[in-house]
Parts: sequence; C-alpha cells; structure tokens
Amino acid sequence: MALGLGLAGRAFADEVTSVDELIVTGTRVTGLRASDSAAPIQVVGQAALERSASTDLVNTLALMVPSFTAQAVGGDTANETLSARLRGLSPNHALVLINGKRRHGTSNLAILSSAYQGGATADLNFIPPAAIARIEILQDGAAAQYGSDAIAGVINVILKQDDAGGSADVMAGQYFEGDGDTGEISINAGFRPAGNAFVNVTALSRYHSYSNRGGPDQRVEQAIASGAHPEWRSLPGYPYLNKIFGDARYQLNLVTVNAGADLGGETRAYATATYGAKYGGGWANFRTPTRLPALYPQGFDPIDTTKEQDYALTGGVAGVSGGWTWDLSSTWGRDEIAVNVTNSANIDLYNDTGSTPSDFHAGDFIATQWTTTLDLARPFDLLARPATFAAGIERREEIYEIRAGDAASRYKAGSQSYPGFALTDAGKHKRDNWALYADLAFAPAPDTTLDIAVRHERFSDFGDTTVGKLTGRWDVTPAFAIRGTASTGFRAPTLAESYYSATNVQPNSAYVQLPPNAPAAALIGIDKLKPEKSVNFSAGVLARPGAGVVITLDAYQIEVEDRVVGSGTLYGYANGVVRSAAVNAAIAANGNVLEPVPFSGINVFSNGVDTRTRGADLVVTWSNSYGAPGRIDWTVAANYNQTKVTGVRATPAQLAASGQSLFDKVALSTLETASPKTKLVAGALWQAGRWSVDLRETWYGQASRYADPGDGRYYLDKAGAKLITDLVVGYRVTEGVSLTLGANNLFDVRPNRVNAAGLAASAAAGNPAVEVYPAFSPFGINGGFYYAKVGYRF
Repeated sequence: MALGLGLAGRAFADEVTSVDELIVTGTRVTGLRASDSAAPIQVVGQAALERSASTDLVNTLALMVPSFTAQAVGGDTANETLSARLRGLSPNHALVLINGKRRHGTSNLAILSSAYQGGATADLNFIPPAAIARIEILQDGAAAQYGSDAIAGVINVILKQDDAGGSADVMAGQYFEGDGDTGEISINAGFRPAGNAFVNVTALSRYHSYSNRGGPDQRVEQAIASGAHPEWRSLPGYPYLNKIFGDARYQLNLVTVNAGADLGGETRAYATATYGAKYGGGWANFRTPTRLPALYPQGFDPIDTTKEQDYALTGGVAGVSGGWTWDLSSTWGRDEIAVNVTNSANIDLYNDTGSTPSDFHAGDFIATQWTTTLDLARPFDLLARPATFAAGIERREEIYEIRAGDAASRYKAGSQSYPGFALTDAGKHKRDNWALYADLAFAPAPDTTLDIAVRHERFSDFGDTTVGKLTGRWDVTPAFAIRGTASTGFRAPTLAESYYSATNVQPNSAYVQLPPNAPAAALIGIDKLKPEKSVNFSAGVLARPGAGVVITLDAYQIEVEDRVVGSGTLYGYANGVVRSAAVNAAIAANGNVLEPVPFSGINVFSNGVDTRTRGADLVVTWSNSYGAPGRIDWTVAANYNQTKVTGVRATPAQLAASGQSLFDKVALSTLETASPKTKLVAGALWQAGRWSVDLRETWYGQASRYADPGDGRYYLDKAGAKLITDLVVGYRVTEGVSLTLGANNLFDVRPNRVNAAGLAASAAAGNPAVEVYPAFSPFGINGGFYYAKVGYRF
C-alpha cells in the first residue's frame, strides 16, 4: 500500500495520543483525519515522544497506548531484544511500517515461555525517537490492506521531513535502586541540498547498564545452612551472587536518514536508510565453586553477549500520470546477531583435554527481507462522493539463517550457559511471497462510507490464500458516528518459528528448543508448522459532545485458528529419572548433547491451539484553557482485553504415553492470564509560559501465570493490580534550550512477589530460585526510574 508523503515538514499537536490528526494509515483517501476514519487509529505525536519518561521507543508506546504492551524482562538472549504486542496477540500479529513500507523482523527469536514467546517482529528500538514525526497505530485487522500478518493491527512510523533546523538532547538517569545507569545523546538535523529536496538525519547513542532484582541464590544459601560450604558466605558479592534477574547491559548506536526530492511535474523520488549497532550482554546463572574449581575456585558468572547489526534501505519513485497516483518502491532489510559467551567454560572439554577457553562464539542469527511493491490509485465519480480505486502488486523474499558456533562452544555439552549452535542446528531457509491487492473506497450515501479490500498471496512454502476486509462508517450526525469492520487474515509462520534450534542450559537443567520442521520433531508426533487463519470483527462509535471533547469506543473480537504457540516443558528426565524415552530420542536425533543434569527436555512450537480475543478500546481527549494560569490537555485511554483458548490439539501419543501434555497449565495461562485484562491511562499536560508538567497515571489490572518448578505441581503467581505514576516537568530556559526532569514509576511500585511455595519447590529441586518477582509483570520488575535531560532546538 502506498502512503504518499509530501516534502514539506509539519508541526503536530501536543496531545499524548490524538484521534484528530491527519493520517495516511488504513486508508487510500488523502486528507483524512483519525477521527474521520472508519477504523480505530491512534496517533502519537512528536511532542509526546519528546516528553516521554521512557528511554526507548517500545516502552514509550506502551506508556501511551493501552492496547500496546511491552515485554519488561526476557530470558536468555531474548532479554536483549524485548518484544511488544498489540491487543493481546502475538508480537508477530502486528505489522510494523516505516513511512508506509514494511519493516524487516529481528533475527533474535523469543523462545522461553512468556506472553511474548515466538516474537520475531521488527525491533522498534532501532528507530531513534528524534527521527519520528508521528506514529499511527491502526488497531484493527488489516491483512487485506497491508499483508497477511497484520492480524492485530499496524504500527506505522512516519519519519521527519524537516529540511531545516533540528535538535540535540542529552539525557542521564537510573533506577531508584541505584542501578540501570542510562545515558543518551541524540541529534536531529534537516537540510535542503537543493531547492526541491530535503534530507533529514538523526543519530543516537544510548548506554544502559545492568539491573538486578533477584534474591539470594538458594543453592548457596542451602549449602551454607547445611554446613556443606560455610565458606561460601565470603564469596565476593554475597548474598547476591546470581545476577540473572534484571536488565541486560547494552550500547546502542543508530543513524537514520530520510530524504526526498521533486523530479519535476508531479513526480518525486524518496529514500530512507537506517543503521543500528547494538552490543549487549546479560548475566547467566551463577555457577557455584564446585562446578569447575580448578579454574574458578570462587565460582563464575557467564555473560551471554550479542553483537547486532541492523540495516534497512528503501528507495522509490512516486507520482501522478493520466489520473493515476503511482508508487514504485523497494525495501531491503537485514538483522544479524553474533552470539558469544564470556567468563565461561566448556567443562566436558576441560575434563577431556585439561583446558578450555573462557570465551566462545556460540553462533549467529541472520534474518533478511527484500520487498518490492507497485501501488496504483485513482479517484473517480461514483454515487454520493468521489470514490477511490486502488490496486497493487508486491514481491517479498525472506531468508533466515543459523550459523554454527566455534568448535569449543559445541564440544559435547558445550559452553556453560549458552552452548554453541550445533552443526545440525545450522541452516539457511528461504521463502518467496507474491501478493496482489485491490481496494475500493466509496460513499453509497452522503453520510455513509464503505471500503472493500481483497488480497491474494502466494507463498513458496504454503501455497495460495485470499483474504478480505469490509469497513463501514455511518455519520449519524456531525457529532456522532458508528463504524465497524469485518476481515479475514492468514499468517504464515516466521522462518524463525519453523527452524530455530538451540539449547538453554541452567545449573540444574537443560532444554532443547526443537524446530518443528525438523525430522526429529516427527519422532514425538509434532507436524511441520502450517499457517494461521483469523477472523476479525470490530464495532465502535465516535462522539463529539462539545467543548472540544472527542470520544471513541471500539469493541473487537479476533479468532485465530491453528495459532502457533510454544509448548509447555516436555521432560526427558525429571529428578534424574527418565520421564519420556521419546523426548530423549528426539533430542539425540536433533544432534544435541546435554549435560547430565536432573531435569532435561524440549520445548517446541506447533499449531497447537485456537484462540478468541475479545476486548474494547476507549479514547477520550479534550483541552481546557485558563488564560494566564495556562492550558491543560487531558487524555483518558483504556483497553479491556481477554483471550480464551477455544481449542487444544490432542497431545501426540508419543508424549501422552509419559503422562505429559503438549500444553500444560503454564502454556495455557501464558495465553489467557499472563497479561492484564484491563489497562487504563489517564494523562494531563499543563503548559503555562515556560513551564510544562506532564502527569500520567496508569492502572494495570491483575495478571497471573502458573509456574512449573519440576516437582509435578503447578504454582500460581500473581503480579497484582497496580497504579503507576509517571511525572515529567519541563522548563524552557530560552527559545532554544530546555531542561526536563522526569520519573517513570514515581512511587517505585513493584509487582507482588512470586508464590512462596513455588519458589521453595524450585529451590528444593536444586534451582537458584532467584526470580522473586513474576517476570510477566506488565510494568516490569525494576521499580522507579528517574532522569534529567537538556535539550537544544535550532
């Protein structure tokens, strides 16, 4: 879908989220406002991004848009690429666009069980906020308009086109706890290399340090209490020897260029380029002094590190010929991650040879996407008002690759904390996709609009599919409108979901992420992944009761059939006893060698469930002007969202024979209850003279999830319903210089602690049991964050 962008920059209103901005998302009609749209769209403007109390784009959107939720903490390398999702569905169900062009996904698949499991979508944190003019969020199924994976909606990031002026900002902050030190420098500048062209450049460098919210390592505490190792009380850093439960450290450097030029007549050329380099590292579980005393007499803390480079380039030409608006573009994107392990060892290698490296290269992930699109649109007279017919063709190529680790990292059980990718893990996989679409927007009556879209796609690995969408709006009066949509969707599993393979090793356990498309998966009755199908309905109202108040309320239902989800843990060994010979055979067939730990097994993706998500979005905005005392812009936005598992695939006989279920209580609660049903954001922005105060209250409803410590029982953890306060105070020193003080989670609210009985059971099973807060907490585990920022506008 082409989204025409003029060359001149423009200013945007100060509202935190607006429903009354001009939009280009979800429509073929130019000059349409969000409040006039037949589908629900929220707009986050440039000023709101600048005032945010968050240091990254993902969490900024989570603070402002209730239906958008961000992962607060991850496990393993997922802690270095945190995901986000829309309307409670998978991260893969929301399509990310940059200036209306499809953005490539990350190569870092989220594999460990969480509400974000399987996420491999675009990493929004590779877009510097200072480069953004606004973000349009279409909260509606849009597969027929944008592509078959836009089941939950579309996030369209519109970059700045300013051809003069710019900004420079310096920020520093940390958590109330005294860790998580953060520093950022951001510069944006616009240029006019010629009278008919613009170039807008943004650079950002951000550093964020570790945080730790874990408790004492229970293996160490038990060894001290029992008298087995009283000397461990003197280990450096005791009692917080295990630092895994917190933020990873990273250094992020970004450059974004957005450019365009008039070529004469009604033809223009445009280009966008982004580059990001991220160097991250997260603590793994502490290895006790008994693990490898010859080399690490005081134990050791491996660090899983990543070196990530992310590239994207878009080039295109657009114009008007013979009454047709046309847009021809091509976008190439690539994300590559080198995974390394430092301060570690390969114990098998040491035992067999008498030596081992301490640093390892565990392997590489690479994801590449190349999309070429031709879009056409033409207005014509039809019925009550001019109609718009649009059509287009798109070709997309995707490649996902895993490269094996170095020989030492994959020798036998491999490097501690993160074994290198085995030769059987490695592989390169490709998919081609062709799509044709057509769209007709027209008005059968002066107060009624309809939009009919249809899209046909052909996948090289899944064949053909056709999806459609019908959108309608009836303006009952100038102040009240009714709108609704009905659509179908089709999502092909990502190549990462189909082929990712790796081993996660903890001190007391080892689990293989078994690729569902591998021959080894067939040994336990797991079929190759097939596409998801979805049906989406929404209905809503928009009202302008007066005094500048705008209200939108939209209810929705999204049914997903054959949804790709992660299994529960399927044990091969439990407490050192064989639980499933079939699981152990699948691990061996996949080429994985595991340490002789008490607990081992697999996790696997499959088309295991059908789900139904129901919810509603409410947005209310208005302003009050008080003269000299200033002006207050008010925003109230709320989301209710509930997902139910409506169908579960039968557990294969090979697994059922061991008394295990493919989807246990952990897997099902991850889908149904790990996210709060309700989220309410109420904001007030006061501005008077040189001062501004932005106050935001966010209410998170209860979220809960079962935990499986391996003792055969399940323990329910609850994050608790909580109110989070964010406060930003700004002062404009001169026309160009501003000072800002801010706090995210001003009162340092934490989630409830995890179930004490479950934590004790985990410790009894020999686990570190340091995760004292629920990792699924929607507002994180770190508590309050405060910062100061100096800005300069020129």
